[in-house]
Amino acid sequence: MAQEQLDQLKTKYQSVINSIKQEPGAQLQNVNIEAGKLLIRATVPSDAAKNRVWDQIKRADPTYSDLTADITSQGQTDAQESSRSRSAEQTYTVQSGDTLSKISKQFYGDASQYQRIFEANRDKLSNPDQIAAGQILKVPQF
Repeated sequence: MAQEQLDQLKTKYQSVINSIKQEPGAQLQNVNIEAGKLLIRATVPSDAAKNRVWDQIKRADPTYSDLTADITSQGQTDAQESSRSRSAEQTYTVQSGDTLSKISKQFYGDASQYQRIFEANRDKLSNPDQIAAGQILKVPQF
């Protein structure tokens, strides 16, 4: 019975498992049944990668009531190295509740670097404290 439940839930969340496996530097640590739910435990290289995994989880099942996801990022140093290895500039779509400091922490591992993002988006922003969900911001390489 437990094996059947595991197989069914793995099938349901296969796209999530695949997205973790395809993430450069990610480590899928385990996938099993715990407390009647599918447990996916993984470490990813950055908060941005973590967000991509969570986006995939929500696509598989917006309620994810039968899933426990323990997705952690490898930390500030790895996030900084990851951001350096990306292209010179990338974009980020502002989510509800975001601040430039929060975005800076996600991409650079340091919230105090928000000014870099603000300066790169002077054409769209007049105040670093006023950003709106849905805005697409340039995030320069650190």
